[in-house]
Amino acid sequence: MKRIWAAIVYLASGLLTAIASWLALGILLLSVVVLPLLPITAPYVRRIVDFDRRRLARYTGVELPSPPPLDGPWLHRAQRVLADPESRREGLWLVTHALFGTVFGALAIGIPGSLIQQPFVMLTWWMIPGGNDNSFGVHVDSWPKALLSVPIALVLWLVVLQFPKLANLDARWAGKMLSPPKASLEKRLAEVVATRAAALQAHGAELRRIERNLHDGTQNKLVGVVMMLGIAERTLKQNPDNALQALLRAQDAAGDALEELRNVVRSIHPPVLEDLGLDGAIQALAARCPVPCVLTAEHLGRLPAAVEAAAYFAVAEALTNVAKHSGARHAWVSLNLDRDRLAVVVHDDGKGGADEKQGTGLDGIRGRVAALDGTAEVSSPEGGPTVLTVVLPVGK
Repeated sequence: MKRIWAAIVYLASGLLTAIASWLALGILLLSVVVLPLLPITAPYVRRIVDFDRRRLARYTGVELPSPPPLDGPWLHRAQRVLADPESRREGLWLVTHALFGTVFGALAIGIPGSLIQQPFVMLTWWMIPGGNDNSFGVHVDSWPKALLSVPIALVLWLVVLQFPKLANLDARWAGKMLSPPKASLEKRLAEVVATRAAALQAHGAELRRIERNLHDGTQNKLVGVVMMLGIAERTLKQNPDNALQALLRAQDAAGDALEELRNVVRSIHPPVLEDLGLDGAIQALAARCPVPCVLTAEHLGRLPAAVEAAAYFAVAEALTNVAKHSGARHAWVSLNLDRDRLAVVVHDDGKGGADEKQGTGLDGIRGRVAALDGTAEVSSPEGGPTVLTVVLPVGK
């Protein structure tokens, strides 16, 4: 009985998404006719399909990964929609689910409803003046007609028993259409292996950088402080009047060492993230950017520290590149938290032509993001605009 009930819920909820699919198909058809609407409507259509992925996961217990969100400026989204094979698969799913999901969902709602109605009509027809109609149009005004409800209910029950098979058939088709293709999974596995190796290399490089900064900077300054304090001690014994100057020099050197240590700590995890959160910290970056910068972000709440740090450093590096290399007059930053993904988009109206091989720091952004199993894409044609899109799983 539990399997039957689960199948009914799965198929009935499919009727709702089938209706939504009809609406989405209408929107897509309008978007094809009015092509500029396509990158605007595509993200909303993907959300409808993602709801079906979650519905399928609840029924089968198998999670289906969603494609990256279609975020970013209009032109960037247009390129993604037209080139994305997942968008074409989702379009085909909408067509088939709109047709079959409507039929299956109507059966899942209508047949159990008719099954419940049969004994009700059989037992209550005599209470209603003139009799009553059952769900198949039979006017029940006598006991022989009322007893017809028994074989009708039996047939309906036999149909209900087939609902798990019908739901499994629909689920198999949905899994085939909404799952990434095998080639994509193999590519993803290769990417995971590569990003794990890159993460280990990045971790080692980060440790070496911190060690070098501490050794060449902070440690040298602390050694200088110790030496100055030793000089101050000897001066205090030999010439107390000059000891104050030696102590002041040691104090200044200690202050420099402390500032150097603070800089090392900031490079690991900026304190502003702890104080203001990611949206507040990036608002501070945008305010300090020499190029006028507009931030669009909802209140994100607190995210994992590693995610906040990666997003912060990505935006910081991107805005630095905007100020140094782009020749832009304006820049925009958007933060969007969609369920378990954080999408960060930085774009400008500059000259474009960003080259990762020219030491622009884009390779460093990729490495930091890949270490968290995220993605970083850069679009920078000659003449602009330059668009950096970073997508990070937040693990909520």
